[in-house]
Amino acid sequence: MQILLLTSGGDASGTNMFIYKLYKAFGKKLFVCRYGFKGLINGDIRSIIEYNIAGVKKLAGSVIKSSRCPEFATESGFKKGLKNAKKFDYVIVLGGNGSHKGAQELAQNGVKTIFVPMTIDNDVEGSEYSIGFHTAVKACCDYINSTMPSMEAFDRCAIFEVMGRRHSAIALNTAMAVDSDYAILGKEDVDYDQMSKIVLSNKKEDRATCIVVQENILSLKELCHNLSLKCPKVEFKGLIVGHIQRGTTPTRVELKFAKMFAKETLKAIKKGQSGAIMWQEGKTRIK
Repeated sequence: MQILLLTSGGDASGTNMFIYKLYKAFGKKLFVCRYGFKGLINGDIRSIIEYNIAGVKKLAGSVIKSSRCPEFATESGFKKGLKNAKKFDYVIVLGGNGSHKGAQELAQNGVKTIFVPMTIDNDVEGSEYSIGFHTAVKACCDYINSTMPSMEAFDRCAIFEVMGRRHSAIALNTAMAVDSDYAILGKEDVDYDQMSKIVLSNKKEDRATCIVVQENILSLKELCHNLSLKCPKVEFKGLIVGHIQRGTTPTRVELKFAKMFAKETLKAIKKGQSGAIMWQEGKTRIK
């Protein structure tokens, strides 16, 4: 039996541990696509033994590389990828919703395919958890908790933009964990009157203000500017948390989830199953 593994879309901490567990199970029978679906289209496929998997298993990123590949959604791109996929007994795809659709397309065209949720946004339909989410939230919390003491020294208002694309999971969980003064999880939360009341009340008490905002709702520059008009005596700092959400060393919880997803993947292959490995109601299961 020959297995093909690829990571697609944005990278997420914990991925390398998943790859390591598959390597331990299959050894030379495991092959990987470099740069995800892009590698599947181009035939950039290599043996897992070319990689130092044991050395990176507890590190962030994807040792086999990842990419976003719009070409796979085209007829010609998909046909090229499908031809290469059919050379293997199983294809394992790690990624988000877009990657899930790609995996489903392969399965519908005769390829035994297993999809595993891997995205810091935790927005895969049908799964309550995806590899990378816990570490991303911890990275945001660490960043904010390391920044707010400086903000307190000047009674500033710090606005932290976190990732999530169009999903509020990171922003919501971060805001709750750091006990932020306000959270913007959607356009309906952009209430300048309410935010300015909080900022001015904190300023009166010689306190800083912490606001967490999900990306892609409005620009930090605009948010800071509009609030400064209502609170002219307060200094505003717009801070983008950035790629530490992807590059932070996976937490123990993350490594545990990666191992669980890998274990369920191995069980599915042993049983000859095809589908998506989802985390629901406290355990992994194939759908």
